[in-house]
Amino acid sequence: MAVIETFGLSRHFGKTAAVEDLTLTIEAGEVLGFLGPNGAGKTTTIRMLAGMIAPTKGYAIVAGHRTDRDVEQLHEIIGILTQTPGLYDRLSARRNLEYFASFYPSIELQFQVEKYLKLMGLWERRDSRVGTFSKGMKQRLALARALVHEPKVLFLDEPTAGLDPEAAGEVRHLIRTLREEGRNIFLSTHNLNEAEVVCSRIAVIHTRLLALDTPEQLRRRFFRRQIVVQLEALDARVMEVVKKLSFVQEVRWEGSQLILELSDSERNRPELVKAIVEAGGRVIGVSEKQYPLEDVYLRLIREEKGNES
Repeated sequence: MAVIETFGLSRHFGKTAAVEDLTLTIEAGEVLGFLGPNGAGKTTTIRMLAGMIAPTKGYAIVAGHRTDRDVEQLHEIIGILTQTPGLYDRLSARRNLEYFASFYPSIELQFQVEKYLKLMGLWERRDSRVGTFSKGMKQRLALARALVHEPKVLFLDEPTAGLDPEAAGEVRHLIRTLREEGRNIFLSTHNLNEAEVVCSRIAVIHTRLLALDTPEQLRRRFFRRQIVVQLEALDARVMEVVKKLSFVQEVRWEGSQLILELSDSERNRPELVKAIVEAGGRVIGVSEKQYPLEDVYLRLIREEKGNES
């Protein structure tokens, strides 16, 4: 079941297209990573999906509501964490959360406030003024604010931007916890490692949608599947035996590793190891070569820039 659908969603500012013809579907329980360079249209897309600005053309449906028509109903069922959360520094963490939770009269206010202050690790500091909090603590409180009314869809716009590694790690851990609970999350980020860790699929945008798939399928779009065999040592005899195997399409030698492309990686792997051992090779491990998501992202962006020129 789709929780977010967009149909030719576009937004122009004067003659400048911020988002152009965005069409995608996000299924229930999915964490979608939304990637793109500065000015690519990520924040504009979130603002349209959250009903904060209207599209120039096209439309979107979020949890059954048209974002350009059902704005009041939409705001009751979504949560949003922006890059500038706008908390009240002079109020305590608890008073901040109580204030924002009061906008949703249907919830059990005190129960929800306590629940999310505890989930975010802020219960012990509940009566401390927010102005005394670190940036990471403020970000966790802002995340609690976005969740306190149990939204059906959560929008996170660069949730770890500007945080130190420890604070960013804490926020990522919280996002993974929410993912395990089956939350619907739309995550805009510049951090490719973050997207890899917490997202089920990745969308890459540069005004228009360039790609939408799982990290693994995006890798296969640009890089052929390769097997890495780590040996204690590699000699010419092992190499010659491997080259003669009918299912080996390509092989190269890197230090004590063999990098291979096979006809059928899953089926051929046991026979490959058997042949290496019989040739006198001592196998330490066999794995699949991993390409960083950054490599895929950069190729997509370079292709798009090439198409523009």
